[in-house]
Amino acid sequence: MPIHFERPEFDARQARATAALRAAGLDAILLFAPESHLWLTGYDTFGFAMFQTMVLSADGEINLMTRMPDLRQARHTSTLAEDQITIWPEHEGSNPATHLKDLLARMGLTGKRIGFESQTAGLTDYNGQLLRAALPSLIDASDLIRALRRIKSPAEITMHRRAAALSDDALDAAIDTTHAGAFEGDILAAMQGAVFKGGGDYAGNEFILGSGPGALLCRYYSGRRTLDAQDQLTLEWSGAYARYHAAMMRTVVIGAPNASQTHMFDAAKEAIEACEDAIRPGDPMGNVFDAHAKVFDARGLGHARLQACGYGMGAVYNPIWVDFPMFYEGNPLPMQAGQVFFLHMILMDSDAGLAMTLGHSVLVTETGVERLSRSPLEMLTA
Repeated sequence: MPIHFERPEFDARQARATAALRAAGLDAILLFAPESHLWLTGYDTFGFAMFQTMVLSADGEINLMTRMPDLRQARHTSTLAEDQITIWPEHEGSNPATHLKDLLARMGLTGKRIGFESQTAGLTDYNGQLLRAALPSLIDASDLIRALRRIKSPAEITMHRRAAALSDDALDAAIDTTHAGAFEGDILAAMQGAVFKGGGDYAGNEFILGSGPGALLCRYYSGRRTLDAQDQLTLEWSGAYARYHAAMMRTVVIGAPNASQTHMFDAAKEAIEACEDAIRPGDPMGNVFDAHAKVFDARGLGHARLQACGYGMGAVYNPIWVDFPMFYEGNPLPMQAGQVFFLHMILMDSDAGLAMTLGHSVLVTETGVERLSRSPLEMLTA
């Protein structure tokens, strides 16, 4: 049984999912996203890198089709009973999609309206071609479970709070370790170690760290350097607890900040506060992006901002901890109470060679937002 939630939590999720199937006119759905497996049953594995799917029928029947290495994984982590786990045979010439077709027949789903998830790392293009060849009448229903996962239950919000506390712990560890002459590897080790010591998990992607020119990057890359006496260090990371995330972002100035860096930080602080003010249940997500852009553009920093300023948080897997949707211009999707978002104010001025970032995760409430981080919004120097 899953260790983080009680059985009634999964019963409620499965009831919501089957109701959504019926509302969509579907008899079943093939779930390829590992987040869907986790949300529905607690099944927790990186086995989604291979061909693996979970079948959910509109009458509530669930069957996981996976490989032999994940049999015990399913027994250990999920609510699934033994007769709800099917192992497809692996041998030369074996086609998992045809075995899936046989499973659907045994479940009485031949000729029925069946949806599937295509927008996920859990279904490669190669496996997707096998799937469509065996089951050409499938209907894309990628957003069915994802839409349900956006609104967090009280139990899930508790997990996000645990993740946020771990993110704060990681920042504390980074501050304690960062100074002129510090090795980036030691900073990363301290941050990741703080999460593990707090009972957390690996995040959905690598912690992002870059100094000097690398501070202007917001992606992980291989290689480590030692901080100079006058330097800049950009950090983007997330605590993760039970796979739930609460990402954060900061740029640390090594040495005395110059006027441009102070100006950039002040703008980032104003922007994140404006974004928080723009988060209201029922309002479109695009409003948040507009609030962010308005501040940066008014301060003459439009050239340095990005085309998005945050996104959803949830229980997610590699390759990224982004749980869509994102805050971008014109996004009409309404925000709802119970959602968790990561707000990131990112300024990357290539001409000046300077970076400044500020970010944390928030919970949408009935009246606005609650910051999940305990860390103050202040410029970090070392």
